[in-house]
Amino acid sequence: VFTEATAVTPEGRISPQDLGLWKDAQVEMLARIAKFVRGQGAEAGMQLAHAGRKGSTARPWEGGGPVPPEKGGFGIVAPSPIPFRDKDQVPRELDEAGIASIVHAYADAAERAHRAGFTAIELHAAHGYLLHEFLSPLSNHRTDRYGGSIENRARMILETVRAVRSRWPERLPLFVRVSATDWVQGGWTPDDTVWLARRLKDEAVDLFDCSSGGIVPGVQISVGPGYQVPFAERVRREAGMPSGAVGLIRSAYQADQVVRSGQADIVVLARQLLRDPYWPLHAARELGVEVPWPVQYHRAKD
Repeated sequence: VFTEATAVTPEGRISPQDLGLWKDAQVEMLARIAKFVRGQGAEAGMQLAHAGRKGSTARPWEGGGPVPPEKGGFGIVAPSPIPFRDKDQVPRELDEAGIASIVHAYADAAERAHRAGFTAIELHAAHGYLLHEFLSPLSNHRTDRYGGSIENRARMILETVRAVRSRWPERLPLFVRVSATDWVQGGWTPDDTVWLARRLKDEAVDLFDCSSGGIVPGVQISVGPGYQVPFAERVRREAGMPSGAVGLIRSAYQADQVVRSGQADIVVLARQLLRDPYWPLHAARELGVEVPWPVQYHRAKD
């Protein structure tokens, strides 16, 4: 069970209300969450993120627009001074010292997550957030060693993975969530994702969680059940990297077939669990699998 995107610096929050793990004082409260999750028989995972140019925005049910300083907003940073939308705040372009500081913040946050009792880390490099912004030529217009070629654009995520891995126990898994395609001409592509998976496999990343999109607004995507599963399948087949499939995977049978057919190693659920918090129990029944039930629910089992 993973947390929401948890910011590694204050300006790395998507909204002012987001979780954060940029200081030691935040460990204790997050440790309560990890302890509760483990107490229910699951493992607790921490998703670490930096929102980049998509930071300092209102929560979705509050419109999602930019939040001004007088309402708790803050300055944002990005690879290049290009706002996500015309109405959004123009981000400050990171210099190399700023990049190094954020890489270090990821590693510090990973160490805090371990102290809090989390047993898996996922680095959020998807959906138009900072690590994705460096990867995509649509948002990265730099001319230094962090821009231009794919090797340069991938430099920050490679440095981040190495820094986190150096502080995260070798025996515990490290996942990376990516947008496997930008769905826009001239953007990040599935071929690029396979290339990156091969590189990060050499850096002891354990699994690629394959989502898509989010780097520019207004993109028309043809969605349907399992529409992102082929990205996970390519990563698994062509890069030899274990992969996670996401996106409109709703039924237990559908999820089971994704794994059984070898398209992905795991299925990652989010919205479906919001729709149905009892999805694991319903899935077990649908597939004829016996799983432990909470003792308070035994009378509802049959």
